[in-house]
Amino acid sequence: MKWLAAAALGAISCLAGCAVGPKYQRPSVQAPAAWKTEGPWREAAPKDAIPKGSWWEIFHDEELNSYEQQLLAANQSLAAARDRLDQARSLARVTSAALFPTLTADPNASRNRYSGNRPQIISPTPAVTQSLYDVPFALNYEVDLFGRNRKNLEAANANLQGTAADLQNVQLVLTAELAADFFSLRELDAESDVVRESVKIEQQGLAVVNHRHEGGIASGLDLAEQQTLLDSTVTQLYLIQQQRAQFEHAIAALTGNPASSFTVPVAPLRSVPPPVPLGMPSDLLERRPDIATAERAMANENALVGVARTAFYPQFTISGGGGFESVSLGSLISAPSAFWSLGGDLLQPIFNGGRNRANLAATQAAYQQSVANYRESALTAFQQVEDSLSGLDSLSRAAQTQNAAVADAHRALDIANDRYVGGLTTFLDVITAQSVLLTNQRLSTQLLGQQMVTSVLLVKALGGGWDASAIQNVKVHPTATQVVQP
Repeated sequence: MKWLAAAALGAISCLAGCAVGPKYQRPSVQAPAAWKTEGPWREAAPKDAIPKGSWWEIFHDEELNSYEQQLLAANQSLAAARDRLDQARSLARVTSAALFPTLTADPNASRNRYSGNRPQIISPTPAVTQSLYDVPFALNYEVDLFGRNRKNLEAANANLQGTAADLQNVQLVLTAELAADFFSLRELDAESDVVRESVKIEQQGLAVVNHRHEGGIASGLDLAEQQTLLDSTVTQLYLIQQQRAQFEHAIAALTGNPASSFTVPVAPLRSVPPPVPLGMPSDLLERRPDIATAERAMANENALVGVARTAFYPQFTISGGGGFESVSLGSLISAPSAFWSLGGDLLQPIFNGGRNRANLAATQAAYQQSVANYRESALTAFQQVEDSLSGLDSLSRAAQTQNAAVADAHRALDIANDRYVGGLTTFLDVITAQSVLLTNQRLSTQLLGQQMVTSVLLVKALGGGWDASAIQNVKVHPTATQVVQP
């Protein structure tokens, strides 16, 4: 079999230059020279680079790291994406098998009785009972003169690499969703602390008003207004807890845990948005796995155009057969029982009702569609990065002014309390000051949560530290051992 393997690989090498079809070249994409929004943060140091494969570590949160590792180990959508990659690799191996000869054996044995009254050309023949033993072998090999099989393998490998990139994109999307849910949950924990603190302040205010009401200083209206404010604030606390439960359930599903038995301990948000190295916009074409998936889809469609073009050229197949046949098992494996045949078949399409021409036009249109999809994916990537950059810029400025607003609201509440106790104003001013303080404190925590989620979206938009070089070697190569594999 070694000579057969060498001959097959030699034929493939010799005919490599005979392949028809367009050579793949990646279409150009117009990338901006620089990002429109630079952001309010400092220049990222080398240690701040997005970690390859574990981009979430840039946030320096051990609890988040633990949940991300659970996701990688147990998320079922990610497991399905891994299975799709294994399937694509196996299908590429199936395609590569067409480059090699096929050898089949079909041993059979039978015993037959032939009628004595069967029609005969010569004198009548008596009934005969006869055994027949047959061990035939058949060899077929399509000489890949114009590269049809090689183009099919090229398409299969492009699909395999695209599936590998899609696996990385699924992982990026899921891990980013988990991080965003985690920081949203932590923001709600911080917001719950703010509301609970407001409840305490309003309970103290209610006690003061009630004492003054009992002394005949405060009116029943003041008491009712303070009680209304307290009840409204408690209601807001319940709504926050309901939102937190939904994020907790989402984290459970992402990490492969039943929501009923999964709990995230309560802890306020104390993180700050990390510095994120941006790079140049053109780098994005190599750093986004979804763009790599779209680019590999173009390579696949380009190869299929080549396959369609080979339909206009001849197909040359070499076939051979041989084996042993005998009416006696004892004489089966012997020189007189041997038989063989060798032949070739050259199939040249002439008229086919325009089918080949239409198929070629269809593959060319599919390729142009994949080019448009690739360019659209690049434009979407640029948009998502700019969205995150401008969002972080605006949120950072808003957080600064909002912190000042919280301090101002604290002073306003102190003044309102002093004026009310001194009898200079009604309790409505105190109620208003308490409401304004709560609103501003909640907004301050919400802005921090939005900053963290937007930072996650920025890292995701930049590809999460991934690089297209990771899939360059993900391909199937024909090997000589395939000749003797079933």
